[in-house]
Order: sequence, then structure tokens, then C-alpha cells
Amino acid sequence: MLSSGFTARKKMSVDVLTFGLNHVSAPLAVRERVSLPVDLLRPALDGLRSAFGSSVREAAILSTCNRTEVYCAAEPHIADQLPAWMADFNRLESVSLQPHLYRYQHNEAVRHAFRVASGLDSMVVGEPQILGQMKDAVRAATEAGSLGTLLHQLFQRTFSVAKEVRSHTAIGAHSVSMAAAAVRLAERVFDDLSQANVLFIGAGEMIELCATHFAARQPARMAVANRTAERAQVLASRFNADTLRLAQLSESLADFDVVVSCTASTLPILGLGMLERITRLRRHRPIVMVDLAVPRDIEAEVGRLPDIYLYTVDDLGRMVQSGSEARQAAVVQAEAIIDARVKNFMHWLENREIVPTLVDMQETAEQLSAAEVEKAQRLLARGVEPSEALRYLARNLTQKYMHGPLSELNQSSPAQREQLLQLLPRLLPDPNAPRRR
Repeated sequence: MLSSGFTARKKMSVDVLTFGLNHVSAPLAVRERVSLPVDLLRPALDGLRSAFGSSVREAAILSTCNRTEVYCAAEPHIADQLPAWMADFNRLESVSLQPHLYRYQHNEAVRHAFRVASGLDSMVVGEPQILGQMKDAVRAATEAGSLGTLLHQLFQRTFSVAKEVRSHTAIGAHSVSMAAAAVRLAERVFDDLSQANVLFIGAGEMIELCATHFAARQPARMAVANRTAERAQVLASRFNADTLRLAQLSESLADFDVVVSCTASTLPILGLGMLERITRLRRHRPIVMVDLAVPRDIEAEVGRLPDIYLYTVDDLGRMVQSGSEARQAAVVQAEAIIDARVKNFMHWLENREIVPTLVDMQETAEQLSAAEVEKAQRLLARGVEPSEALRYLARNLTQKYMHGPLSELNQSSPAQREQLLQLLPRLLPDPNAPRRR
């Protein structure tokens, strides 16, 4: 509105965008093809920013067994191009990936982040592991240099919302964990696990949870096999279990009735040929195999063998999805908290967008004031009375600040003039307002 040197800065629009797939939108066979191990997160983030340049200002990638999602602070027009990048990075045909992808922008992207961290979008509603996984994703983005002010603020508020949901609702109190579900599935085949030998392949958080639940059934024997012997030994010592090298699996697998696997391997470590031989060695005694890895550790064809009961992460998910009324009530409470916090974040985001304009307005006003003060000082130097110099200063500042609004009123159409007349009382200072001390 001011025409005395101020021009509104043209703002490059940047929005919050989220796209990806999860256990609801995509089957395991698709999810495992876009799953990114930790060592590929940085190359993926670098590739994303390289592909889109300044159109993608910030980015973070969350990749778990149930989802692979990209969070961006980016120009809105690239939203339609991001899925093609994901397909290309994972060497997939875009048409095969497209039906399984979802995209969110603006407040819906923020809402999605809040729901994911709070466990509302998980296969096991209310499970706490996703919050730690999201923090790991943020840490990886920070180390890659792809996190800036906007996403940093988004994720900090995301973590705060997740904590609030868990503190003020019973969202996690009624969850049946994946580890507990694995025990129940094993008990369907072996009524008494105290007579069973259980092997855990891997030594991560999920295997540790499963080992804790199986140990409570006091099986006859437990063992841990892992690529890193030291990690296997640390976990095994907690449960008085044996350790094995991965190279020993082919000769030792026949000794175990239950096998739970969750490694970061990009290729299956237990194949059909090996398991056919193992079932013959066991004289067709059954084996329960629980594959919690994405990509899968056990070839899908193994499930066709008559003596093997193979369960994937999706099978366990279906088992734990049945919720109680108490959990549903907690979900309603959690959604209400999230709605309020989304509004708060969007208010912060919208205010952030006008900051450059406010800075420009302040600088212009200060320049005008400085110029008029300099003129008044010259009058004083020539011997003009101070009261006259002050009146000169006040009159000139008033004319400068009123020039823009008055010009707009004179040049505007009747409809525009009506809008301006409604705005002016809110924009101009009230001479009767109490002074600040």
C-alpha cells in the first residue's frame, strides 16, 4: 500500500510435502523394493536434491518395514514429479509403483507426520517404535545436511505431539505387539514352547523384543545368529542363549523348531533349496518361521513347503489390528490433540511466510524516518527553532506515511475502495490508544 519506496518482496512459495507408501497402500512385495537401509539414506537425499535443485529446499526420508516416506520443504509444483523420482531411484517402473503411493501437501502433510509419530498410522496402533525410527530419520537428514528451519520445526513439533498423545491418552495401553503376536503364532503350532528350540537371526531392536517375549515361555533352547558376532553375544548373554555364525545356519537350522528373522540384508538369507533339505533332515517335523524383515530374509516360496509355517510382517500385522473399544476411544482423543496441533503449526508456517515482507516494511519505514530526521537536523544547524524543526519533522513523516493509502483510495475502483476503507482503521495507529511505557 505504501508507495514511498516500499515494494513487497516476491515470495517463492515453499510448502510441506509428503509422499510414499505404507502397509495399507502397498503389499510387502512392493514395500521391500523401495525400502532403504540406513547406508542408502544419504545417497537418496543427495539424489533427491540433485534431481530437483532449489525446488526441494529440505528433505528427510523415513524407511521402516511398514513404510517408506519422503518429507520435503519444496515448491508445490513438483509434487506430481516426486513419485517418478522414487521409482527411478529404486529402478522400478513408475506405473508399477504409482497405484500404491499417497501424497499429502500443506496441513494434510503436517497431520500425516503427527499421526505417524503418534502410532495412529502404524500396523500396530499405538506402537512406540515408530517414534524412535522417525528420530533416526531426522538424525540422518541432519547429518546429510538436508534439514533446514521448516522441517526442523515440523519434526520437533511432531515429537512433542507424539509425547502429548502418549501422555494424555491410552493409545499404547491396549496394543498387542508384533513380538507378542509372533509368540502366539508359534503356540498355534507348538502348544508348549517349553519343549521348543528357538533361533533368532539378527540382533536389532525387533529381535530383542521377540527374544524377551519368547524367553517368558522358557523354551528348551534359545540361540542368536548375527553377522556381527559381538552383537549376537551381547543379546544372547541377556537370555542365557547360544550364539551361531550365519555361516552355520545351513548345518544348524534343522535343530530349531521356531525361527524368527529380522536382518538388514537386501537379499534373502534362507532360500527354498536350503529349507527343503532342512525339512528332510527333520523328518517333516514342523517349523514355524517368522520373517519380520523388509526386504524379506526368507524366500516367499518357502511358505509352500508343507512342513513350514511361514509368517511375514504383514501376517503379524493382520493379527494385531483387531482393536478394543478402549483403544478406539484413545484414537478419538489422539486425533483431537493432533487437529489442534496442526492448526498451531500452520499458524506458525503462515506467519513465517510474511516475515520477509515485514522486514522490508520495517527497513523502508526506518529509511524514511532517517531521511526526515536528517532534514530536521539541518534546519536546527541553520538556527531554526527546535519546536519548528519538530513540527517540520512530524508533518513530513505524516505526509510520507499517508501518501500510499491516500493514493490507493483515490485511484481504486468503488469495490476496492470499500475494502480499503474497512482495512485502514486496522492498519493505521489509534491516537486514543494508551501509550506503552
